[in-house]
Amino acid sequence: MIVDNLKTTYYAVIFTTVVAENLEVYTKIAGRMETLAKKQKGYLGIESARSEIGIKVSYWQNLSDIVAWKNNAEHRSKKFRKRKVVQEVPITNL
Repeated sequence: MIVDNLKTTYYAVIFTTVVAENLEVYTKIAGRMETLAKKQKGYLGIESARSEIGIKVSYWQNLSDIVAWKNNAEHRSKKFRKRKVVQEVPITNL
């Protein structure tokens, strides 16, 4: 859940997916990514919703924190694509 009473400028990263195969595997990997994100500098919180298309919005203190998260080795490992668990629906890139 997003941090209550945010008082500073913050940024949102929007990630959308379509589960291609096993929702259970996707849920496990997504949970790991959320745990990893929480340890990153500048992480403020996350919100998500899922039906046919899933959407996650993570909140960050600044753009350099987002870039650091994007470049995190485990995050970049493309586990989702390798396992064919999700199909990413791109919106925009930094």
